[in-house]
Amino acid sequence: MKKLWVIGFSCLILGCKTSGGVSGSGASVYSNYQEDLSGVLPDFPDYRNSNSTADLEIISSSQAVDGQLSDLQKRTFEKNKSEAYFSGFTVLVYSGIDRNEAFKTRDDLALYFPDINPEMQYQQPRYLVKVGQYAYKFEAQRVFSKVKSQFPTARIIQDRFQRKEYSSPVTTDQNAQGQN
Repeated sequence: MKKLWVIGFSCLILGCKTSGGVSGSGASVYSNYQEDLSGVLPDFPDYRNSNSTADLEIISSSQAVDGQLSDLQKRTFEKNKSEAYFSGFTVLVYSGIDRNEAFKTRDDLALYFPDINPEMQYQQPRYLVKVGQYAYKFEAQRVFSKVKSQFPTARIIQDRFQRKEYSSPVTTDQNAQGQN
């Protein structure tokens, strides 16, 4: 057993021995190292000399964007003009099945707010009393705040309206023959 301990201890000592006498240790091993990475590095253009041409490009690009926006605006305007309806908002004051209550609400609106023109619609089976046709919700907010004082159930809803510029085709008796 003693021999086994001696052999293990000697292996441990020899295994931990430093190699101080080995040549090429330290920085001297890497003194002649060379590596060429130019083939894998990205190539960036030199922008220091191109500042004067960049100002001209900014002007021309902004003019191009303005032209594109102008064209888009014209196309959108023409498309919207050709459509018979647009989406917007209105103030719904009454919605119910009682016809007499709908007429009373319309008359009360005209009495309390003479500057507001209420409109009554019938969508089977209910009557609707609406005020205004607005493209944006914040436009309807002004009328809504006035109406809300007398009619607490009023609310702003989305609706579709016929454009004023659009006129539906006129049908005469000759055009209506054979149509049901």
